[in-house]
Amino acid sequence: MSEFWLISAPGDQENLQALERMNTVTSKSNLSYNTKFSIPDFKVGTLDSLVGLSDELGKLDTFAESLIKKMAQSVVEVMEDAKGKVPENLLANGGLKEKMKYLKIDLPSFVTHFEWDMAKYPAKQPLVSVVDTLAKQLAQIETDLKSRTAAYNTLKTNLENLEKKSMGNLFTRTLSDIVSKEDFVLGSEYLITLLVIVPKPSYAQWQKTYESLSDMVVPRSTKLIAEDNEGGLFTVTLFRKVIEDFKTKARENKFTVREFYYDEKEIKREREEMSRLLSDKKQQYQTSCVALKKGSSTFPDHKVKGPLLRWLKVNFSEAFIAWIHIKALRVFVESVLRYGLPVNFQAVLLQPHKKSSTKRLREVLNSVFRHLDQVAAASILDASVEIPGLQLNNQDYFPYVYFHIDLSLLD
Repeated sequence: MSEFWLISAPGDQENLQALERMNTVTSKSNLSYNTKFSIPDFKVGTLDSLVGLSDELGKLDTFAESLIKKMAQSVVEVMEDAKGKVPENLLANGGLKEKMKYLKIDLPSFVTHFEWDMAKYPAKQPLVSVVDTLAKQLAQIETDLKSRTAAYNTLKTNLENLEKKSMGNLFTRTLSDIVSKEDFVLGSEYLITLLVIVPKPSYAQWQKTYESLSDMVVPRSTKLIAEDNEGGLFTVTLFRKVIEDFKTKARENKFTVREFYYDEKEIKREREEMSRLLSDKKQQYQTSCVALKKGSSTFPDHKVKGPLLRWLKVNFSEAFIAWIHIKALRVFVESVLRYGLPVNFQAVLLQPHKKSSTKRLREVLNSVFRHLDQVAAASILDASVEIPGLQLNNQDYFPYVYFHIDLSLLD
C-alpha cells in the first residue's frame, strides 16, 4: 500500500513498552510494517507559539499535498505519449547519506528511510524560521509551476487549434498542406485558378460541364488534387472577369468554389508555425537521443529531458521532500502540545499491509494507547461524546498523535 500512518507516544518507560506491544501485535497479525521515525530536537519556544504553529502547519501540509498532486498530474500531461514512464519521473532525492546522495528513490522508500535535512532546514533555528523557510520554498515552486504550465498549455492549445484546421473536411480544413505552387496559375493579370469542391457522385458531371459553366474557362485545366469521404477538390483556371458568373453557375450545379488564393508566404508561415509548435511541445517532454562520440564509438542512448519535464522532476522531488519534513514538524509540535515539556516522545511510521487490515490496526492502536487519553479513547467508540477543549472532529482525534500520509498522488 502507498499509505502510511505517522504516530507518536510519550517516550517514558511505560509508553515505550506500549510501543513494543504494538510492534509485537502488528507483526504477528501481519497488520503493518513499523519503523522508527527520527525527528530532531527543535527549539520549542512558548506553548502559545506552538499552538499558532500547529494551525499554520496544518494549512501548509494541505497546501504541500495539493501542490505535489498538481505537479504529478502535470507530469502525466506532459508525458501523454509515454504514460507508462510516469512513475520513474515521480521520485525523491536519495537522502543525506553520501552513498545515496545522488540517487533518485521511490517515494515509499524515501518516507521509510526519512532523515531530517539539517543543511536545508537547520534544527537549531527557531521553529518559526524553519516553517517559514518551507512555506517560502513551496510558494516559489507553486508560482513557477503556474507560469510554466500556463506557457505549456498555451502552446498545446495553439497546436490543437492548428491541428483542428487540418482535420476538418474540404469545406473547412486548411489547404496549406494539400496544395502546391504547381497547382495554380500565378502572377497573371488575366487568369486565375480556383478550387472547387465536387461531390463524389458528381465527378463525371464536373468533367463534362466545367468548361461550359461560364465563358472564358481554360479547356482541360481541371485537376483533382485532394479527396475526403464526401468529395474531391478540383482546380479550374479561367479569366478573372468571369469569376462571379462561374461561381453562380457552379453553385447551381452543386459545385462549391472554395475561397482560397495561393499566397506562398502565408502557406510557408502556417507550415512553419505547425512545425515549430510540434517541435516545442515535443521538446517539453524529451528531445531526441543525443549521440555521444568518443573516438570512433557512438553511444546513441543518452537522452536529454525536455525543459518542462526536467523542471517538474527536480521540483516535484523538492516539494515532496518538503512535505515529509512538514509531517515531521507536525508530529513534533503536536507531541509537545499533547505530552508536554520537557520534550520526550517516540515517533513511529506504520505502513498498513492492506486496506482491509486498517480497521483492525486502528483497534490495536486504540487499545495499546488507551491509557493516554481515556476520554478520547471512549469517544472513538461513541461519536456523541465531545472532547473538551478540542475543536476536532472525533474521527480525526486519537489518544496518540496521528498523521496520515497518502502517496496515491495520481488517484
